[in-house]
This record gives sequence, C-alpha cells and structure tokens, in this order.
Amino acid sequence: MKKLVTISREYGSGGRIIGRLVAEKLGVPFYDKEIIDMAVEKSGLSREIVETAELRAKSSFSYSLSSAMNFGEGLISEPVSVNEKLFITQFDVINQIGETGEGVIVGRCADYILKDMPGVTNIFIHGELEDRIKRCIEVYGVDKKKAKETVMTYDKARANYYNYHTCQKWGQYSNYNLAINSSYISEEKAADLIVEYLKMRTYK
Repeated sequence: MKKLVTISREYGSGGRIIGRLVAEKLGVPFYDKEIIDMAVEKSGLSREIVETAELRAKSSFSYSLSSAMNFGEGLISEPVSVNEKLFITQFDVINQIGETGEGVIVGRCADYILKDMPGVTNIFIHGELEDRIKRCIEVYGVDKKKAKETVMTYDKARANYYNYHTCQKWGQYSNYNLAINSSYISEEKAADLIVEYLKMRTYK
C-alpha cells in the first residue's frame, strides 16, 4: 500500500480533520500548517503573506492582476510577483514532500503539483452547504451571522487560487481518485474509507 495522499476540500467539510485522521491511521506525517512553516523559511516572505495566499484570491480579477505585476524597490523589480514567488516556493516544498513517498498533504494545489508522482492518491472532500455552515459554527468557532458568508468566501478564494495556478478546475471529479461527501459519513469513517481505498486501489 502506498501512503502518499493529497486532500482537497470545500471549506467546512472537515477535510483537514479527516486528513489528520488518515495520517494517524497510516502512521505518516501530516502537512497543513507545516507547509506554511517550510514556505516561510524557504521564501523569506512574511508568515502573514504565506498564510493568506488563498484568501487573497477571493477576487479572481484582482488576484490575476497582482500576480501579473512585478514588485521591487526603486528601478529594480523582482522577476516574479509575490503571489508567483509564493506558489513556486510551495510547489518546491510539496514536491520535496512527494519525493519522500509518504504523507498526507492538505490543500495548496498539491493534487495538481503531484499529479505525475507515482503512487499519489488525490482525495476531494465536500459536503452539503448547511452542514458545512454548521461545522464552521460548532467546530471552527465562526460567528453564526457570518458563517454562510465565510464558507462562500473561502470556497470562492480556493477555486480562484487553484484555477489560476493550474490548468485544471477546482473540484472537478476527474482531478481526483476519490470524492467523499462528508455530510453522510463521520470524519472517522471517512478516514477509514480512504485508508481502505489505498489498500484496494491499483496504480498505473
């Protein structure tokens, strides 16, 4: 059984929680905030810039515009924008993780970055809107009045970020080996299902 997994997820679907459970069950490293630490160290960018990378893409037009611009001091500009520099850094970090052959990686276009990596399994976690809103309130501590807006904002930002940096469409079934609707299965059982899938799947 190969133990390299990427988890893409809708906001509030419990994807990060499921991913951590999968890593525990497989006995492999879990990469979420850890990628931020690695990207900060590698790029020299501030933690705030790295942490808010996806959310800055909530407006596809402004994100595309800022990504197309070069930033620098005086008359000397950087060869790439901050957005592009960060994506390249995360690309390198995720490839480095992929080359170890094991680990569970959450988000950050990992399914696209590792799509040609032998033995990777790409998972998409989604859920019904009302259930995702409920999880945001009860588990993530989001204000009840802002929960729906938060879910929609993060989903839009993730889609824009993914679609901009890849040649694929976020959430499209053909990008993944397995999609799970977390509204109809517990986080624990979803993790068990992913582990069982890893045991049974064939690799090409």
